[in-house]
Amino acid sequence: MLWVKAFHLFFAIAWYVGLLYLPRLFVYHASCEDEPGRERFKIMERKLFFGIMTPAAVLTLVLGLWMVFAYAWAASAGLLWLHVKLVLAVVLLAYHVYCGKLLFDFRHDRNVHSSLFYRWFNEFPAILLLAIVILAVVRPF
Repeated sequence: MLWVKAFHLFFAIAWYVGLLYLPRLFVYHASCEDEPGRERFKIMERKLFFGIMTPAAVLTLVLGLWMVFAYAWAASAGLLWLHVKLVLAVVLLAYHVYCGKLLFDFRHDRNVHSSLFYRWFNEFPAILLLAIVILAVVRPF
């Protein structure tokens, strides 16, 4: 099971790299004023989302659920930290899906948000990361 946990962490890190970088690309894309630059951002965003983030998200979730059903639920079902961590994982998945919606809007030149919006939007996964790490390591409740 340690191999499963190791790969779960690896893919979670890869997913998080994308969750932190894609909104940063959105910041620059939203303020880009030339057509070649906008097209370049569309390519970078698409490759990041579909080539790295989504496969890493799927593998993170599959391996995480494997651990939950294999041993974590039986060992920790009565502890609140696991429930909160699972809820935060669902919130993170919703954030990922919303990033895909924003990517779709950019792809079709329908972005309605400013670069300032994306600067703030970019902070959300970092806050979730802190909470998830604290829950998994410290298990405060």
